[in-house]
Amino acid sequence: MDYLKTVVPSQLISERGSNLVVINIGSANIRIGLAQQDTPFNIPHCVARRTSQLPKRNVKDQMLNSQVTTAQHVERERAYDTIASLLKIPFLDEEVANNSLPRKMGRVDGYNPQNNRKDIAFSWTDVYEKEPTSSLASGSESLSSMDKGMNESLAQPESTDTKEFKSNERKFREFIYGEEALRISPTEPYCLHRPIRRGHFNVSQHYPVQQVLEDLYAIWDWILTDKLHIPLSERNLYSAILVVPETFDNREIKEMLSIVLRDLRFSSAVVHQEGLAAVFGNGLSTACIVNMGAQVTSIICLEDGVALPISEKTLPFGGEDISRCLLWTQRHHQTWPQIRTDILTKPMDLIMLNKLKESYCEIKEGEVDTVAVVHSYEDGMPAGSHKTRLTALNVSPMGLFYPKLLVPDVYPPPPRSWYNDYEDMLEDTWHTEFPRRSDMSDGLYPSINVGLSMWDSYPVLPNKPKKEEKVGLAEAITSSILATGRIDLQRKLFCSIQLIGGVALTGGLIPVVEERVLHAIPSNEAIDMVEVLQSRTNPTFVSWKGGAILGILDFGRDAWIHREDWIRNGIHIGSGRKYKDSYFLQAQPMCYINS
Repeated sequence: MDYLKTVVPSQLISERGSNLVVINIGSANIRIGLAQQDTPFNIPHCVARRTSQLPKRNVKDQMLNSQVTTAQHVERERAYDTIASLLKIPFLDEEVANNSLPRKMGRVDGYNPQNNRKDIAFSWTDVYEKEPTSSLASGSESLSSMDKGMNESLAQPESTDTKEFKSNERKFREFIYGEEALRISPTEPYCLHRPIRRGHFNVSQHYPVQQVLEDLYAIWDWILTDKLHIPLSERNLYSAILVVPETFDNREIKEMLSIVLRDLRFSSAVVHQEGLAAVFGNGLSTACIVNMGAQVTSIICLEDGVALPISEKTLPFGGEDISRCLLWTQRHHQTWPQIRTDILTKPMDLIMLNKLKESYCEIKEGEVDTVAVVHSYEDGMPAGSHKTRLTALNVSPMGLFYPKLLVPDVYPPPPRSWYNDYEDMLEDTWHTEFPRRSDMSDGLYPSINVGLSMWDSYPVLPNKPKKEEKVGLAEAITSSILATGRIDLQRKLFCSIQLIGGVALTGGLIPVVEERVLHAIPSNEAIDMVEVLQSRTNPTFVSWKGGAILGILDFGRDAWIHREDWIRNGIHIGSGRKYKDSYFLQAQPMCYINS
């Protein structure tokens, strides 16, 4: 303790952060890096595997139901009109009827040089292995071109049976990861796998759990090797910090621990909840953490660095749903070009929509239009550019408060029996008296809804409302804070709301959250103030940064699990697995983050 009071934070980072790998798992992206880094690698959480024959569906979870029913369509239009009234813009029918001027402005070649960061086109991934270069002259262009000429000359007398050495038939890459995997043309013989969907393992009859685990291992191993340059032989010198969303269940966390300790061969690992890491990442002690990711929005309250499980809420929508709604809005207003945009079969289209959303969508009153370049990605062809006037760009982000506008895809959950897990990582916290606690076990292992999918009720906490996914963001935040029970804590939490995740970067979101949460508080509650705190760092990386801080400060490693113990015995929670002094540990980030 005396050492921590005198040490310079930068010295602490260099001493302890060089061998700590922080892994923040998300549905759409994974953030991973060394604790001493300022920012992590933010990589799409997917892998494309080469297939022997092109399947009918080249995306592993494409069988999911994405069809909007008639009832959902009617509800979506009603939600649009409600939002239009609030934002003082024309209703759907009025806009279409008055839309006499053509909004589309034709096709342009290339991209807009004044806006090239927003409007740049993506290129299809090169799915072939790179030409082998001479090991004696790896950096020489002349020798590599000579090698290429030799390969072409050797290819002439080859028989048609030996494909590997033919100049016209290069060898396919077996695995392609990250954004490259999303940019593969649908005509290529690859199947895209996304191992996590909507905050859970993407298990289905077409995607067995063993395949999910193999894909997770393959993606993480590639990042460690290619991005962090930590080969398998050296990983026993490193420890891993798993920062996991609140949506994950007990068995899922255990499987990921096995990947980290048994397969990736880290010497030790610890699990931290995303909400807990977020308060450390911003130097807070008590806050309501609203984590708005690509596919899931989760809310949890923390008091003095301790997660309060009764406050947990999960909403199955996020940034990707806003992007899909943006496409629907433009098509309904007839402003979208006549191109084939399909985010299920062409993930490249989803990348484009996400960029448009991040660049142009914001929440403010009045008509929000812009002229942007929309790209069309036809199978294997270069991107086509279409200069287009986009309209109603303030409507789709409001879907956070009116989820019927978003119409989330129906993602069938894994079989319920798959989640059954009778070895509880939370030890005795099922029976712990709420809300006063002296340990941080709930912050370590977020198995609050073990045995159930994320939108079902939790039997041990009967006060948790059912069908939470139908609630808007403001109502979910309000019910989460009011569930904590004490008026003094509630007042503090309502003035300590923290928005994290990529969606938190949406322009104009903070004042709307404050206003709508204030109006969602019942009139009989003695609360008259709501405040959203500005994030001290990029909201996308707050939880990752908090995980790094936790790993650096936890010098005692009481909660860490060692590789040998895990492989031989599994986890055995005891008093030694919990933080002895959570209040002292919580005090350290203030010094760290203000340095």
